[in-house]
Amino acid sequence: MTIYTVKPGDTVDRIADAYGIAADTIIYNNQLSYPYRLAVGQALLLSTGASGPDRRTVITGGYAYPFIRRFTLTETLPYLTNLFVFSYGFTTSGELVPPALDDEWMIALAKENHTAPILTLTPFGPDGMFNNNLIAVLVNDMDIQQIFLANLVQAVEEKGYEGVDIDFEYILAEDRIPFTEFVANVRTAINGIGYPVSVALAPKTSDDQPGLLYGGKDYGLLGEAADSVLLMTYEWGYTYGPPMAVAPIHKVREVVDYALTRIPAEKISLGIPNYGYDWTLPYERGTSMARTISNTEAIEIAIANNAVIQFDQTSMSPYFRYERDGHTHEVWFEDVRSLKEKFGLIQEYRLRGGTYWQIMNLFRANWLLLADTFYISKGLS
Repeated sequence: MTIYTVKPGDTVDRIADAYGIAADTIIYNNQLSYPYRLAVGQALLLSTGASGPDRRTVITGGYAYPFIRRFTLTETLPYLTNLFVFSYGFTTSGELVPPALDDEWMIALAKENHTAPILTLTPFGPDGMFNNNLIAVLVNDMDIQQIFLANLVQAVEEKGYEGVDIDFEYILAEDRIPFTEFVANVRTAINGIGYPVSVALAPKTSDDQPGLLYGGKDYGLLGEAADSVLLMTYEWGYTYGPPMAVAPIHKVREVVDYALTRIPAEKISLGIPNYGYDWTLPYERGTSMARTISNTEAIEIAIANNAVIQFDQTSMSPYFRYERDGHTHEVWFEDVRSLKEKFGLIQEYRLRGGTYWQIMNLFRANWLLLADTFYISKGLS
């Protein structure tokens, strides 16, 4: 694969002729829409027939809700070791709360593609938000926890899941040790029926990092308690924050550098965002709210507004500005250039692999680049 950055005057046919490849391949790989206009600064993935680099096998994953389009999931599963079905909740009495929509079709489709379906646990309250009081009850009351574990094992076996992922956020600092013990107890129960347990970690850079996202998660202890961990290395640019890259590579590297002082590389999966944001300027904290967009939608916005896509050399991420209805917008997203940087970190640090939040929108060029960079493990979760 070759990455090509579009220049003024470029067309799909001219690029195809220059590289001696079919225009249809460029269109397909990059999900270009008729009449196949391009944005200046857009990164295209070209299948030139050249050999990829020396590759090693990695474990990949992606989170998906049960309302994902079947086509999108079918196109994505060949590139995934694990499919994280989002999500199962629980009550203060230890009962499991399954997704509102049927998840069994996802489990069956994953298995058809030799991808392990993983049950994802989240502590959502009635308002749909992470609830640290709900977490506190579960991790501190052993009677309720035992009921919960029995229900969890039953759900995994009855539904046909092949692992459990624990995605708890905003854990109270005083629950740091009880939460770690809870993860260890889940691992004991799920390992007992032959499956692994992973835990998602907020992106810390030090042991004593302040903030509600960080105080309840001990990298070292959780790295020991779980079979593997996911570093949630995204959301620097987020819905309510100022315009910036979702996963700036220099910030991602800081998290990985710290994590490796506490957790073995072979246990660490790098979190990778599969989305971007569109901000309306000027940004006003407490008032502004960015719109979540797919990476392919970002390109369509740039084309529709004749915007020139820039590439920030610090965050190693693409962005652009455009005008609409008298307002200036700023867009940050992911393209094959920014993803190549993240894949480079996985290679450099010999990490376990990468996991995507989330795979609801197909980004074919990402998967093709991933497969050109790594061998993807199948049958190992």
